[in-house]
Amino acid sequence: MAGNRERQRRRARERYERQQEQRLQRRRKIRQWFGIGLAVVLVLGLAAGLAVVFAGGPASKPTAKASATASPSASKSAAAVAEPAHHCTYTAAGVAAKKVSMPPTAPDYSSAYTATINTNLGKIGINLLNSKATCTVNSFVHLASADFWNNSQCHRVTTTGGLYVLQCGDPYATAAAKLTCKQTAGAPGTGGPGYQFASENLTGATYKAGTVAMANSGGSDTNGSQFFLVYKDTSLPANYTPFGTITSGMDILQKVAKAGTSCTYSGPGDGAPKEKVIINSVTVKKS
Repeated sequence: MAGNRERQRRRARERYERQQEQRLQRRRKIRQWFGIGLAVVLVLGLAAGLAVVFAGGPASKPTAKASATASPSASKSAAAVAEPAHHCTYTAAGVAAKKVSMPPTAPDYSSAYTATINTNLGKIGINLLNSKATCTVNSFVHLASADFWNNSQCHRVTTTGGLYVLQCGDPYATAAAKLTCKQTAGAPGTGGPGYQFASENLTGATYKAGTVAMANSGGSDTNGSQFFLVYKDTSLPANYTPFGTITSGMDILQKVAKAGTSCTYSGPGDGAPKEKVIINSVTVKKS
């Protein structure tokens, strides 16, 4: 009898140990799957943040820029136009943040252009790449001559995650506005000129310090009035038309970046500049 009781106790102990081991294995699996799920969420969140950073135009437009590479349509669109372009196509899209006409469809493709963004912090000089992004430069010159950006703010600065840019070009961000980082329709960062046009100069595009490039709403033909100024080498897919290089005023951008943000869009280091940047005017010289 004593021997039977001992065997029963041993079997009960073995069953208990097996149950404990099974519970531990289940917990390990739960932790493992939770970790994988969290990693996926973090990756998707980063991708969404990248999409939001360089969105320009109506908030209702999809922001497909989370893709790591340019879409096939973007590549085809860029390859279809030989630069310098002799004809440009601009299509009506959304409501203009500020009333302005369409740019001329026949660009002055043989001229050289320089631009000066006159801000409350000083002047930012830009050499416009008319021979490589003719229709983009044509639109930029047109908007500048129409005073489209006068008395507007640069509404976004990014300072982390390999993204080092100041984004401008939306009249909804008025000089007097207090930027709140909201992304509702009509909020700063959601406006455009009421037209869109195709991307250019994407082949081999990089975004080194001093690059000026177009923001877009996710597609290759969704460029409008918003653009960004790169103050430090930035990692981005070749989806954003580079159309200028900064020749002076980099110290202004670096000062703004150093001051940080007053609110955030997709996370820390991405938001409205704490150091307000007001565009008083944009002047262009042709030679």
